[in-house]
Amino acid sequence: MATTLEVSYFNTFWLKRLKNINQYQQRDGDGTIPAPPALVTGQLGGGITTGTPTNPESDLGYVISNDTSAAYVPGSANIFEDWYIEEARIKGGFNNTSVDFGVKAYIVEEEASQTRRQSSLIYSGVYNAKNGINNTNEFPIGEDITRSVDPASGSVQKLYAENTNLIIFQERKVNRAPIDKDVIFTQEGQPLNSNSRLVIGTPSAFEGNFGISRDPGSFAVYGYNKFFTDRDRSVVMQLGPNGLTEISNFGMIDYFRDQLKQDGEITGGYDVYSKNYVCTIKSSTVVFDDLINGWVSFMSYVPELSTSLRGNYYTFKNNGLWKHYDFGGYNRFYGISVKSSVTFVFNPQPNRTKTFKTIDYTGSNGWEVISLVSDYTGTDANPQQPVLGNTTHVDFASPILSYDEGYYVDPNTSVQYRAGFDRKQNNYYAAIKNNSFTLAEEVITPGNLSSGIKGQYAVVTLVQDQTTDTNGAKQLFSVGTVYNNR
Repeated sequence: MATTLEVSYFNTFWLKRLKNINQYQQRDGDGTIPAPPALVTGQLGGGITTGTPTNPESDLGYVISNDTSAAYVPGSANIFEDWYIEEARIKGGFNNTSVDFGVKAYIVEEEASQTRRQSSLIYSGVYNAKNGINNTNEFPIGEDITRSVDPASGSVQKLYAENTNLIIFQERKVNRAPIDKDVIFTQEGQPLNSNSRLVIGTPSAFEGNFGISRDPGSFAVYGYNKFFTDRDRSVVMQLGPNGLTEISNFGMIDYFRDQLKQDGEITGGYDVYSKNYVCTIKSSTVVFDDLINGWVSFMSYVPELSTSLRGNYYTFKNNGLWKHYDFGGYNRFYGISVKSSVTFVFNPQPNRTKTFKTIDYTGSNGWEVISLVSDYTGTDANPQQPVLGNTTHVDFASPILSYDEGYYVDPNTSVQYRAGFDRKQNNYYAAIKNNSFTLAEEVITPGNLSSGIKGQYAVVTLVQDQTTDTNGAKQLFSVGTVYNNR
C-alpha cells in the first residue's frame, strides 16, 4: 500500500525501522507494553498512518510513525514494530551534505565489551573559569593521562588530595602520588623528562600492608592525621607524618577484633570540639583522642554521618542534622536522654588475694555503684573428694546508692542517715557490703551482714542515678578503695 507524505519544504528523507523495538518501546510502571491506541487514517503525531482496522483480528493495520505509539500487527500475538523518518541532509538545508550509512559515533555496539580498571586513575583536560576553558569532557587516548596502582592490592576506594600529594586508599594498600609537580631533576635543576608538569606522578606505597578494605566511610581527617579502619585486618589505622600506625593496639585489640568481624556500615568522623576521632561500627560508637593516643570513651549515640565545621561537631540522624555540645542538657542525643556509666578494675598487688572494704570517689554528686564483683576463681571438680564439689565462685557486693538517693531519716529517732555514699570534704565514700549467699573459700561469713568482698581483683561499675541533676554534667576524677591482704 502506497503512502504519501507531505512536507513543507524541499528535502530528502530516510525512512527507517528500529531493529529492536524492545529497546525503545514505552512501557508501563510494571514493565509491560501498553495496549496500542485505536488507529485512524491520517496524520498521527509526527508520522503517518495507513489503513483503518475495523476488525483488529482480521484486517491489516500498521503504522509508520515517529510517535511513541507502536503498531498492532494482527495475528502475531501483539508483536510491535516501529518506523521513524529522518532528514537525509545535515541541518535540513538545501543541498547540504547528505547523511550517509557508515560508522557513527553515537551508535552503540550490540555486544559491547566493558572493562573495569578498578586500580587505575584517569584525568581529563583542564578547567579554567577565568578564561572560559572547560576541557573536562576530553580524555585524549594519545596522551599519558592514566595512572595505575598495584592491582594485587585491590580496588581504589578513596582519594584524598593533600597539598601536592594525592593519597590513594586501596583495599590492602595506601599509596601517595605527587600532583602537578616533578620529583626527579637533573643537576642543573631541570625536570628529567620533557613533560615538566605532570598532573599525577608515579604512585608509591606507604610501608605496611594496610588498606581501607571496602569502608571508605570510615575515613576522617584532621590536620596532618588521617584515620580509617581496615576491616579485613581487624585494625583501626592512623596515617600521619610518621606513616601508618595501628591505633587499635592502644588497649582495644580485643574489642576491634570482635567488632570488625560483624557486617554493617562503618562510619568515621572527626570531632573538632573534643579533638576526637569518632568511629561507629554497626551499633557501637567509640572515640579516640590523638592527643593522648588512647581510646577515651564509648558513646551512646550512633550517627549515620558525622563532620565538623567552624569549631562545631555535627552528626546526621533520622534525616536531620544535629549539633553537639549545644549545652541544652548533657547526655541527650537525638531527643533521647541516656545515663553515663564507667566500668573499671581494682587490681592492686595482682598476685595477692585481698578483701575490698570501702570505695570512694572524687567528682560530681549523683554517682551510684550498680555492680561490684570479684574475680572468677575457676572450676574445681575433684572426683576423689566429692564433698568439695564444684567450688566455682564469684563474690559480689550490694549496690551502693548515690549521695542524694541514699538519704533517709530514721522514723523512730529522727536522725538523718546515708544508706549509700556519704560525703566529707568533697570526697564521697561508702562501705562495701557483701551480698554473696554461697559459702566457699572466698567468703568466711556470706550475706549482707559481712563487710567487703574477697578476690584478687574487683570489677566496679558506676552509673549516673535517676534523680540528681539529670541534665547536668557528671564528672569523675578518681576512684579508690581500701583493702586488706588475706
